[in-house]
Amino acid sequence: MSLPPLPTLEHTPIPGLVVVRLDRRDDDRGFFKENWQREKMLAIGLPDFGPVQNNVSFNSDRGVTRGIHTEPWDKFISLATGRIFGAWVDMRRGDTFGTTFTLEMDTSVAVFVPRGVGNSYQVLEDGTAYTYLVNDHWRPGVTYPALALGDPTAAIAWPIPLSEAIISEKDQNAPALDPSTAMAPKKTLIVGALGQLGRALFAAYPDANRVDLFEGEGVTALDLADTQAVDAWPWHEYAVVLNAAAYTAVDAAETPEGRVAAWSANATGPATLARLARAHRFTLVHYSSDYVFDGTADLDPGHTEDEPLSPLGVYAQSKAAGDLAVGLAPRNYLLRTSWVIGEGKNFVRTMRSLAEKGVSPSVVDDQVGRLTFTEELVRATQHLLDTGAAYGTYNLSNGGPAMSWREIAQAVFERSGRSADDVSGTTTASYAEGVLAQGNPFAPRPLNSALSLEKIRATGFEPEDALVALDRYLTAG
Repeated sequence: MSLPPLPTLEHTPIPGLVVVRLDRRDDDRGFFKENWQREKMLAIGLPDFGPVQNNVSFNSDRGVTRGIHTEPWDKFISLATGRIFGAWVDMRRGDTFGTTFTLEMDTSVAVFVPRGVGNSYQVLEDGTAYTYLVNDHWRPGVTYPALALGDPTAAIAWPIPLSEAIISEKDQNAPALDPSTAMAPKKTLIVGALGQLGRALFAAYPDANRVDLFEGEGVTALDLADTQAVDAWPWHEYAVVLNAAAYTAVDAAETPEGRVAAWSANATGPATLARLARAHRFTLVHYSSDYVFDGTADLDPGHTEDEPLSPLGVYAQSKAAGDLAVGLAPRNYLLRTSWVIGEGKNFVRTMRSLAEKGVSPSVVDDQVGRLTFTEELVRATQHLLDTGAAYGTYNLSNGGPAMSWREIAQAVFERSGRSADDVSGTTTASYAEGVLAQGNPFAPRPLNSALSLEKIRATGFEPEDALVALDRYLTAG
């Protein structure tokens, strides 16, 4: 037996507004249709918009005309009985503001209406039942934009003259089309905005809201461990949350105080954001670490995204727990990275300072990986979001051959006018002995931190060579 055909999808001049032709089965008893079947709707290209409520508007008389209302949620519109003339106006800020689309609908047709598109209809048959799914709840006391049914700019050709239509008093007094009232898109939030990655993300997303543990520099204080503060935050206003917050003091994480702080920032915080992402349907972008692996993978191709987690120390374990939590968010990009270099104190700047001071350091030569400059992390983030790449985990570092810390230090020395021979080598074990002998904690490190970059390359993103990025970084000061 052949399977019933999928519904079909038709695009309209309003971006995101699509018409769905349903498979309606008629017989002498009436008809049957799958009005909303998630798997089939996703297969034809509808977004997984997560409806939370179903409404029915019953219209007794032909000529009832409902106003052009613009609520901040998505709708899936269809009919249980009757016929309508549907009309939609793009009320979103942008080039398509004011664009209109009209369509006569019966029970075999549905329309997906994205957030910010004004929606209205005129009833063409008595006893028409208009039904719609929405993915957010109406909030009392909040006013949403509306548009006059007879607005001359929209110029909707109503089949029944408005002078003969049945219209509520409120809809009769709706305003004219006004670009100043256009609905803004949902916002972006940067969590951990005062860190080196958070600062780089803000440079790329200057309109984003920013939060961190502490207030300052235009950043609002928000502690993800504070239940009351988290519950009071308007998460429904955001389309994207970029989580750059992390506890990165790898060795201090081995202390009793550091263990608590690491698990709070690296595991509990991401778990909270994943829960909120499910509830409010925002896309969660989270940044993880090569430390979730024990470093025993082959250098070529390096650690892959589907390699089982094998963290060694407390920091690594807390990051791995965060990865598992973020994976439960329906819309998530988890970027695993290595050896991050940005603004502030870091390995590259330390080596350049030593080179300029005439110091000849001994640097670990049995840990191998690739540098990741924060601008590369930002570029990859923009790429995944802008292209709508498949959600999930992606490795991301700069490109080029994997190098040891000693080789990177030598490259910095050479670019600072010193000889590469001025940097000697040591092992991780020897370095750890020296740290521990001074009474300081030392966390185990993966010896191989190289990440396979094939998955993100398959999306059309080509990582920049780490040495090219290093040259630019050093030149910029």
